[in-house]
Amino acid sequence: MRVLPVGAHALLVEVSSGDEAQALHAELLRRRAEGSLPAGEIVPAARTVLLDGVSDPVRLTAELTALALPPVPEQARETVEIPVRYDGPDLADVAAHWGVSAREVARVHAGTEFRVAFCGFAPGFGYLTGLPARCDVPRRPTPRTAVPAGSVALAGPYTGVYPRSSPGGWQLIGTTDLVLWDPARAPAALLSPGARVRFVPVGATGSAA
Repeated sequence: MRVLPVGAHALLVEVSSGDEAQALHAELLRRRAEGSLPAGEIVPAARTVLLDGVSDPVRLTAELTALALPPVPEQARETVEIPVRYDGPDLADVAAHWGVSAREVARVHAGTEFRVAFCGFAPGFGYLTGLPARCDVPRRPTPRTAVPAGSVALAGPYTGVYPRSSPGGWQLIGTTDLVLWDPARAPAALLSPGARVRFVPVGATGSAA
């Protein structure tokens, strides 16, 4: 673990894996909730956690350096269910990469319980982990200039859902009508770091074989 200063009142903690980042984020949230961690925002990423609004960065750096990370705790909150039609234009390519049928891609994906590791890229976009390493897929060699909102996609070890139309190079395997980001809703983002997620198939799986 490495702790780096960011300005006068923030620290960036670097760890060696996504699992460690999730465990650290959960532990820091727990300590802040009990009042033993004076910090404002706590923002996880792939292998880092940012703490902003730190009153004594020197003291907290020493505490974090000596911190032993516990396992990622089970979440008490309910699982977010996302209805999905496995009809994405890259479903056949993902199936070929996995060496299975399109129907099997849908079965494996829908049978996985995901966890939101962190959020970024666009408001409401969560990076979901849970698929085994053998299911990692590369990004498309040429990104699309416009990916439709609600596209369910894979890239590397992550699953994500595009909350709005935007450019993107992920492999599109399905679509959902669920609104991931709504400024009129509280909270605006449907997904937040640490949340559990399951995809629920609706309709027929496209190009299934």
